[in-house]
Amino acid sequence: MTMTRPEVLVAHQPAYLPWPGYLSRLLDVDTLVLLDHVQFAERGRQHRNLIRGSGGVPQRLTVPVLHRFGQRICEVRVAGTAWAAAHWRALTCAYGKAAYFADYPLRAVYEHHWERLTEVNQAVLDVLLDGFGIKVHCVRSSSIAPEGSGTHMLADLARRLGRNVLRVGTGATRYLDHAVLAEAGIAVEVATYDPPDGLAVSAVDLLMRHGPAARTILEQHGRVTAVTA
Repeated sequence: MTMTRPEVLVAHQPAYLPWPGYLSRLLDVDTLVLLDHVQFAERGRQHRNLIRGSGGVPQRLTVPVLHRFGQRICEVRVAGTAWAAAHWRALTCAYGKAAYFADYPLRAVYEHHWERLTEVNQAVLDVLLDGFGIKVHCVRSSSIAPEGSGTHMLADLARRLGRNVLRVGTGATRYLDHAVLAEAGIAVEVATYDPPDGLAVSAVDLLMRHGPAARTILEQHGRVTAVTA
């Protein structure tokens, strides 16, 4: 049984069809802060990601959006509805014959008319969290309105939520100001995930192909390492 560590802050931008590493860092925490108040990145994973396509070749699915430069993620609207049917067809082609395809209510996500990108991402995330048995409370940063940006913003989030450990992915280590965190009394952990077959695709892939065993795969292939000064 995984013990919950309420002192740990995990803060991440909302992602569409997030990959397993996004979820593996949540296995022992009670809260995920979705950084939806930050600027939308047109080429980021906020509205696109990969699934296992035909012949095992990664296939990118992208949610079309209406946005302007500098717009916050929470403000980005979805462009039209045709994308949903196209994405569901792609998912059906990729996983329709998988052992656990019918076990998860993913289809309902693509039958609903969504206005905002954050709504789509939250709906997909809810299916994934439930499927992997991850009990975590999702909080949108736009409802907290943290001060500052970058590391200062993360430190402020930790202070407001009473957390003294910040867990990040390997990509975040490039921009963290460890001096700011140390001054605030916040330790740092780095979460990594190594896909069992080397294919970095959406966590949907694990659920559809492995069902109840998917969580065990997350636990076996994810790792958290404390950063020492």
